[in-house]
Amino acid sequence: MIKNYYLPYLQICITSILFASCSQVEPESVSEQQGEWRHAGGDHSSAKYAALDQIDSSNFSELQLAWSWQSADLRLPEGVGYGTADYRAVPLVVNGRIYINTNHGMVAALDPESGEELWLFDPESYRNGPPIQTNIMIRGVEYWTDGNIERIFVATLGKQLLSIDAKTGKPDSSFGDDGFIDLSQNLGRFEFESQFITAGAAPIAVGNSLIVGSKIFDYGMYNRSPPGHVRAYDTYTGELKWRFNTIPQEGEEFTETWENDSWRTAGNTNVWTFMSADDDAGIVYLPTSTPTNDYWGGMRLGENLFAEALVALDADTGERLWYFQTVHHGLWDYDIASAPNLVDIVVNGQPIKAVAQVSKTAFTYVFNRITGEPVWPIEERPVTPSTVPGERAHPTQPFPTKPAPFDRQGISEDDLIDFTPQIKAEAKAIADTFVLGPIFTPPIVRGDKDKQATFVVPGAGGGANFPGASVDPETGILYVPSATRPHGMSLIEPPEGTSDWPFVIQMERQVGPFGLPLLKPPYRRITAIDLNTGDHVWQVPFGRGPTDHPMLEDLNLPPLGSVYDDVVAEGGILVTKTLLISFLAQKDEISSDSHGSILVALNKATGETMGEVLVDQRLHGPPMSFMHKGKQYIAVAGGGRENDDELLVFALPED
Repeated sequence: MIKNYYLPYLQICITSILFASCSQVEPESVSEQQGEWRHAGGDHSSAKYAALDQIDSSNFSELQLAWSWQSADLRLPEGVGYGTADYRAVPLVVNGRIYINTNHGMVAALDPESGEELWLFDPESYRNGPPIQTNIMIRGVEYWTDGNIERIFVATLGKQLLSIDAKTGKPDSSFGDDGFIDLSQNLGRFEFESQFITAGAAPIAVGNSLIVGSKIFDYGMYNRSPPGHVRAYDTYTGELKWRFNTIPQEGEEFTETWENDSWRTAGNTNVWTFMSADDDAGIVYLPTSTPTNDYWGGMRLGENLFAEALVALDADTGERLWYFQTVHHGLWDYDIASAPNLVDIVVNGQPIKAVAQVSKTAFTYVFNRITGEPVWPIEERPVTPSTVPGERAHPTQPFPTKPAPFDRQGISEDDLIDFTPQIKAEAKAIADTFVLGPIFTPPIVRGDKDKQATFVVPGAGGGANFPGASVDPETGILYVPSATRPHGMSLIEPPEGTSDWPFVIQMERQVGPFGLPLLKPPYRRITAIDLNTGDHVWQVPFGRGPTDHPMLEDLNLPPLGSVYDDVVAEGGILVTKTLLISFLAQKDEISSDSHGSILVALNKATGETMGEVLVDQRLHGPPMSFMHKGKQYIAVAGGGRENDDELLVFALPED
């Protein structure tokens, strides 16, 4: 069994000599259009890398707000729109224009220098009714060109797939029905239950295939749920090209992994996050989610392919080329929440076109992205069986032998917080009410053997969530932001008449002593992994954490890592030529009544903090960078909960 990878408090800094062994392969992932940002992840490799260095460690702290754009959602008449969640849209910068969406699905083109609105299109998706989830969020748009025409694609919460002329802001009349496609159609089944289906992340255009996933409400209380099948449409006409069934259907391979014909009714297994693609090879990579019910699988026994898997498809035909399931018969909501990272590396002198997928499990799964062969062995190892009636946890789960886990996995008594004898004793008393165990210990029925829940680590909101990892294509170094966000997970009988399942989930989220976390720090961290060797280069806590807690304030503790748990996914990491750029919440770092954020620059070779910038707005979106008229900018979306959605753009002051 792989041991828990825990590095307390102190930075691990391995000499920069390690960087000398990095890939000598010319990176294909760096955009030819230096200074642009053509996809949510920078480009289809999802590196989140900008080959820019005008902003560096010597001047980062001088950054100022150059301009901001208030979301057009704020102009909707009262009573027209719906409540919005965090504003996490990723702006694109192409051919001297910024393209950005609102949470309601409007799309705008902006001037990169001034923020002036060049055009705005409102698909009026709110007219299709509110989504099941109360607060809405659309994470980005997709740019596509054939060298002549230019299009912006967006999938809205109104189940619309929309093609917009990038120059004029008008719908493409040759695409679908005057620019629109109804995404409630061509799903294969349960089209009558399409109110559970929305969109979130942007589609991805590979060749002339526009590939779109879905966001499906996964806390439903009934067994019948829409499947998360992935569809591709022709970028010119909007004609359906293919559908990949993430839950195999009649006559297809692997239906036997859904026992008792549960493939007929099981749902979800969708791609709600961003996808990646190798444009040269014509391959799109799908990170899939957990089937419903997320935590009890008695009505879907078996491995449940292609749930919680990385699936490589031919982008033109939809043919499955290879797949790898990261979690068999998922019971922990360990869906793959982020885009895979494509990067060219050299392992033992052998050039490899690789794909690295980080996960909520805190594992990094690394494959040859053409063949699907693991770069380092991945072993099936026995895991803890379930004690829940009707459940049968899979007897084994896959464990990568390299790289080592980047966050805490599982829990034992040795992992409990122990800064003082009093804290340690209270933590032990709390832990005694939970089932503790290694990763993949299943949830229990609440009250079984007098235990209230299984303490699951990293937890459904932990490990690597939506921001995912970033990578420097010039070195092959992967940078992973992660969090330890454990949950107590137990199963209870649903209230009468509310479900056709015998069990539904109950979460215990705050269970530590005296308002502290139950576990030792760090609670949030950044890990640098050399994908050429599979070794960790360094790891640092990110954020000070609860060092000012009344029971800790006199202990003179080093940074413990942020415990901010308002949302499970915050920002991510922008990689530039010289820096890593991310952000923290002021309420964690300054005071509990602070509102804004702190932009943070880190040294790529060591993780050392090189500069900070206070920001009045609460940031949420992935940071990105672009160059316009010889000036480098950093942009990030923020606000969203209080009718304050805005895009903020930073630059160095004029000389």
